[in-house]
Amino acid sequence: MSSITNFLQNFNVGQLIYLLLSAAAALLCITIHEVSHGLTAWRLGDPTAKVMGRLTLNPVKHIDPLGLLMMLVARVGWAKPVPVDMRYFRHPRRDMALTALAGPLSNFVTALIAVALASLCWHLLPVGAAVSYLILLLCYVAVLSVGLGLFNLIPISPLDGSKVLFALLPDRIYGQILRYERYFFIVVIALTFFGAFSGPLSAAMEAVIQSFCTVTGFPFEIFLWYFF
Repeated sequence: MSSITNFLQNFNVGQLIYLLLSAAAALLCITIHEVSHGLTAWRLGDPTAKVMGRLTLNPVKHIDPLGLLMMLVARVGWAKPVPVDMRYFRHPRRDMALTALAGPLSNFVTALIAVALASLCWHLLPVGAAVSYLILLLCYVAVLSVGLGLFNLIPISPLDGSKVLFALLPDRIYGQILRYERYFFIVVIALTFFGAFSGPLSAAMEAVIQSFCTVTGFPFEIFLWYFF
């Protein structure tokens, strides 16, 4: 009880604002990620996501509670996977890989757009509390988008990177891996919880964000101050 009391006493309005900004950014990132999967699958012939109501910008449809919590705490995480039925694809392995890549790619594009908008705000808008919070929100979107995109490129099932890797494997091995996909996911959660990915991912995130700042003219020092 005393620890809860201490937490509440030390919790201030600024921390609440940061928490709300990060939560809003996380919801936007996972929504774009999953909708991109669903839209790509639909364009390649699979209507499953559309029939199940997953081609929506309503973030509630895409939330995985544990994955969202990991995004807020560790800045890497996952969403509830969009259902995909490979039997609808004309080229199942290739189209599954394209569908998988659509999620991370959409996150990198989102992050670049967020940094570009932050740069416009930084250079063109007058300094003030509202502008500062807007820039911070855009920075959260960029960091969480890059984190989500990079994390999902890890070639461990059921992350998106595994779908790309499996497209290159023989059918027999591919089928065996699909049978044990649920167990791989438990391993991913454990590795994430114990910080196995934190070092390499943090370095990769920093490099990607720095490149976006170079392209857009946004000061990378702001990201260093708040996130790295």
